[in-house]
Amino acid sequence: MWSVPQRICPLPPLCRAGRDRGVQHLRFRLERRQPVHKGSRGKGFRDVEPAKERSSLAPFAPPEDGGRVGLRDLWKPAGFTVVTCGVSYVGATIWQYENMRNQAHKAVRSAWRPAPRPKHGEWRRGLNEWWSGLTPGQRVFWPIAFANGLVFLAWRVPSLQPAMIRYFTSSPTSRSVCWPMLLSTFSHYSAIHVFLNMYVLHSFSSSAVYLMGKEQFVGFYVSAGVTSSFVSYLHKAAFGIPGISLGAVRTRESSVELGTCSPCEVVRFCVQSGAILGVLGYVCTMRPDILLGIAFVPNVTFSAGSAVKAMLAFDTCGVVMRWKFFDHAAHLGGMLFGVGYAAYGDRAWRKREGIMDAWHAVRQRFS
Repeated sequence: MWSVPQRICPLPPLCRAGRDRGVQHLRFRLERRQPVHKGSRGKGFRDVEPAKERSSLAPFAPPEDGGRVGLRDLWKPAGFTVVTCGVSYVGATIWQYENMRNQAHKAVRSAWRPAPRPKHGEWRRGLNEWWSGLTPGQRVFWPIAFANGLVFLAWRVPSLQPAMIRYFTSSPTSRSVCWPMLLSTFSHYSAIHVFLNMYVLHSFSSSAVYLMGKEQFVGFYVSAGVTSSFVSYLHKAAFGIPGISLGAVRTRESSVELGTCSPCEVVRFCVQSGAILGVLGYVCTMRPDILLGIAFVPNVTFSAGSAVKAMLAFDTCGVVMRWKFFDHAAHLGGMLFGVGYAAYGDRAWRKREGIMDAWHAVRQRFS
C-alpha cells in the first residue's frame, strides 16, 4: 500500500495574523476569568475587573503630572512667591510689635503682681525648666523640627499618601502648584535626610536668631523655602525636566508596588533644603570668619566664607551640567537668597516702622 507523505503547508500571512489575534484574545479572556469558590453559583468562572493600582509607600505612587510646562506658565508660582514673601515680612513685623507690647505690659504688671506659681506635676515642671533653659534660637528650632517630624510620620500612613503627594510635593506640572511650594519646605520622606537637615538647622539657628531675632528669622525661613521652590520650578521649566519636589536629594525610584504597577514607571523625587541652605548662607555671609566642620568627621575645619563659595560653585555646576543626584537649583536658590538677605535684608527690615504704626492705629481703632 502506497503511503503519501503528509506535508504541513504554512499558513498565509493573513491567516497567521488572524490566528495570533485569536490566541491573544483567548489568553486575554482566560486572564480576565477567575475560578469562583465552591458553593457559588455559575459555571465555575466569573468575569472580574482589572486590578486597580494601589497606593503604597514603596517608595511612592506615580503622580498625576500634566506634562512639561514653559516659562510663561509660571506666573502663578511667581505671584505666590512675591505674596508669600510680602506676607512673611508683614507678619513678622506685626508679631514683633505684639511681643514688644506684651513685654511692656508684663513689666508693668510685675511691679505689683506676685511671682507666678510653679507648675503642677513633675513632667510639667521638667518641661518648663527645659524650655526656660533653651536659647531663643533653640526655641524657634524645636517647633520647626516638630512640624517636620509630623510630616515625616504622615508619609508613613498609606491613607494619607494621595494628599501628601498633592500638597507636600511641588511640581510645576501638577494640579496644585502654589501651596506645595510652601508645604514641601517641611516635607521629608527619608529619615536620614530629615535628621541631617535638622542637625544643620540646629547648628545655625541660634546664630541666625541672634542676628535677626525670632520674628524676622521665621519670616526669612518661610521666604527662603518658597523662593528656592520657585527657582526649582524655573530650572525644570527652562530645561524641560519632569519631576516633583519634596523638600535636597534627587533619586530615581521605581513605582512597582506589590506587582501592581509596571516596573518601567519611574518617578523622580527631589527634596529641597532651600530654607536651611538660606539660613546657612545668611550666617556664613554675616560671619565669614567663623570655623565650620563636617558632621562626624573630626579634625576638618574651614572658614564659613570658603564654605559658601564652594557650595555656590558646586550647585552652579550641578545646574549647568544637569546633575541629577541633588536638586541643585533649589540649593542654589536658597543659598543666593540667604546671601542676598545678608546684604540687603537689614535695610528692608529697618523700614518696618510704617507697618508698625499702621497696625498700632488699627489696634487703637478696634480696641
